[in-house]
Amino acid sequence: MVKERDREQSEEKLINAVGDLIQQVGFENVGINQVAKHAGFSKNLIYRYFGSLDGLIYAYMKKHDFWINTTIEIPDIHNLKEYLKGLFRRQILDHRSNVAYKRLRRWELSTNKDIVEEIRAQREKNGVQFIELMSKFTKIDKENVRAIATLINAGMTYLVILEEVCPIYNGIDIRSDEGWNQIAKGIDLLIDIMVK
Repeated sequence: MVKERDREQSEEKLINAVGDLIQQVGFENVGINQVAKHAGFSKNLIYRYFGSLDGLIYAYMKKHDFWINTTIEIPDIHNLKEYLKGLFRRQILDHRSNVAYKRLRRWELSTNKDIVEEIRAQREKNGVQFIELMSKFTKIDKENVRAIATLINAGMTYLVILEEVCPIYNGIDIRSDEGWNQIAKGIDLLIDIMVK
């Protein structure tokens, strides 16, 4: 029993170490030896627990992915608009607060590695379930709900990824809380139009 807890703590240290290093030196500059040293373990432990550096990166992404880790609840129909607005605002905060995850999302755009395909498949499954549930309460048909949800999510993700290298987008300061508040208000307007 103690060994299992020790393993969980060691895995957590390794996951945190890879995130720290991606934030400090960038995804492209992180190696397995560096992660092991930062966590205070041998690289053999990474191989034993995660199979490879890719496996460790997969564990980090899975732990920090908003749509994989968000439980979709059936909201009270009278509070649906507020529920959706809050959900998207939480996604903005979640994405903006994790530099390492933003960098991994940028990297994800350029690869079809198995670890990325698995993350995408899990996100897709949760996204489809979310749209199925929410479309029951909207003024528009499911196909349009799907399109609007896609635009909101993809736009938000793109802007979060972009903010590190491009501070202004369509006149909005995407590095500032004020700019993101403006974006959130635009999302709120779409939700007001879409939901009964």
